[in-house]
Amino acid sequence: MAHVSFPLTSLSDLGALTRDLPQADVAAQDAARDRQNALTKPPGSLGRLEELAVFMAGWQQQAVPQIDFAQALVFAGNHGICAQGVNPFPQEVTAQMVQNFKAGGAAINQLCHVNDARLSVIDLDLDRPTADFTEGPAMTEAECLAALNAGAAALHPAASVLILGEMGIGNSTVAAALTAAVFGGAVQDWVGRGTGADDEGVRRKVDAITRGLARHTATPQDGAAILTALGGREQAAICGAVLAARQRRVPVILDGFICTASVAPLFALSPATLDHCLIGHLSVEPGHKRLLDAIGKTAVLDFDMRLGEGSGAALALGILRSALACHSGMATFAEAGVAGG
Repeated sequence: MAHVSFPLTSLSDLGALTRDLPQADVAAQDAARDRQNALTKPPGSLGRLEELAVFMAGWQQQAVPQIDFAQALVFAGNHGICAQGVNPFPQEVTAQMVQNFKAGGAAINQLCHVNDARLSVIDLDLDRPTADFTEGPAMTEAECLAALNAGAAALHPAASVLILGEMGIGNSTVAAALTAAVFGGAVQDWVGRGTGADDEGVRRKVDAITRGLARHTATPQDGAAILTALGGREQAAICGAVLAARQRRVPVILDGFICTASVAPLFALSPATLDHCLIGHLSVEPGHKRLLDAIGKTAVLDFDMRLGEGSGAALALGILRSALACHSGMATFAEAGVAGG
């Protein structure tokens, strides 16, 4: 198999790329577990902090991993499905929030600052929303490829860990459509209130998604076709960033429902594609727990958040830093002269 890398020139390369990715270093994971078991604590007593340290060791290929540079990326896009009345806010809010991010006034700015992550906000053709997926594909192949490649190109070559988030009026509808297409089930089970939809707004979301799924009949395994038919530019960019990070063995922290749903098409192509991804938090959007069960992942945090913009992922970065601080900084039983090691 020929090696596929970015920039992609065809969506047909996406499947090949997901099947040709580096794996976690098992020897480094074993060495990290050995270190955990030698530290001055009962084995397993730090719970998921220990698991996070081992996870990082596997991707950094060293027994004592570290975070030298945490990068945070927020991708923003607009969506033609808003023509179906699925969101109570106008699409101008997307650009207004992007300016707020760039001015430092949003929650993600504060959480990146306190957890030492460098934030970049990338808006993707906000003046040109995707098409209404009830009437045709949301994106052309060229548009999807451009967004995938933009996401991949945004990864900093020095990144030790990547935090991902999104912004886009209407994208909770897109997220529910993607998950329903990949995992099936009743549409209403994937749909939540997003930025504040009332009962009638939720009904409009369910109706729009149902009509979109009926129009686009890609099989659940055809992630590239699903992404093009139902996704948005920010969803495609997130997929590109996740794949580029995997090629460089950079662990990823995904945000909530919309961010996790963005990579459902990659899971459809190959479930192992997301092995390097952590889920920052469990969103109160009802589809998120269902989605995490479907992809076999447990969120780092459960804080009743549903903000988006990468806020839960940035918060989880603090937990990841704590896990690595214990892993690297604690003394072993031998070093501390403590009996029992």
